[in-house]
Amino acid sequence: MPQADPATDDDALVQAYLQHVRVEKRLAERTVALYTLDLEKLVQQAQTAGLALRAVQQPHIRRWVAQMHSGGRTARGIALILSGWRGFYIWLGRQGLMDHNPVQDVRAPKAGKPLPKALGVDESVQLASYEHEADHPALEARDRCITELLYGCGLRIGELVGLDVRASAAARGWVDAPAGEAHVLGKGAKRRSVPVGGAALAALAAWLAHRPDWAGDEPALFIGARGQRLTPQHIRVRLKRRSLLAGLATPVHPHMLRHSFASHVLQSSGDLRAVQELLGHASISTTQVYTRLDFQHLAQVYDAAHPRAQARTAPAAGTPPPVDTPVRKPSTPG
Repeated sequence: MPQADPATDDDALVQAYLQHVRVEKRLAERTVALYTLDLEKLVQQAQTAGLALRAVQQPHIRRWVAQMHSGGRTARGIALILSGWRGFYIWLGRQGLMDHNPVQDVRAPKAGKPLPKALGVDESVQLASYEHEADHPALEARDRCITELLYGCGLRIGELVGLDVRASAAARGWVDAPAGEAHVLGKGAKRRSVPVGGAALAALAAWLAHRPDWAGDEPALFIGARGQRLTPQHIRVRLKRRSLLAGLATPVHPHMLRHSFASHVLQSSGDLRAVQELLGHASISTTQVYTRLDFQHLAQVYDAAHPRAQARTAPAAGTPPPVDTPVRKPSTPG
């Protein structure tokens, strides 16, 4: 009686599993396509090692993870592949075809926490002060005000869209222009007040002069031409467009301006606790990531100025230079 070809058997198992996730679990075609690629890699690794899929052991999986990592695969990419493999072996176990899961307890290498992306001071000012003359004056005034408040106050996008024109019991947030303060509802339904600088207040006054043309009964501070409160996605699209028109090399998203605000204030003041309060972070550990950005700047200064620094590997570019920005008026750096 002829022996079954292990490769054929493996292919049949993979196809049966993919049919299972497509039909019974009803996963999206994109997800099924990714699972297919992951399992093709598993089959290839097993064949190279001279193994059938059901003969794979945990040491084999660990070795393949190490190979992927040394080959430049990211920790997140490896984690996704392992997730696909793990699901396949769980299914084999439920079919009574495996008495162990070789992917169980195998984890991807720990990913380093990426630094937040922040603009330099010059780039931030360039974006905030840019004026697109071809836009409708109301659109230009609104988008400039949005930019100034995001960068000048370090607001989250949800805090910005929640702002109303005036204070009320129902308002999630508002700007008290005479006091130079914005009152916002942050994460965990926690309210906080942040200072609003002169540039942001001037941009706010310019926008409020145009807003009645679109307003109606909508209480929102930022509205579209139809008088409805802007959505976070609408603001993301407008900010990305503005950054490209202003000539910035990197498309800007709202949280990048929040990172820029925090980084620039910290560099000027060195007061981590103040930055924590301005950002509304519950824990100082969340704010401490900006000290890493500040150290990168110090390392750049060292590399550029110290005669014995030439042998050092230069840190990544893009860290903003120091700026004499008072903490009380973060919207007008430099």
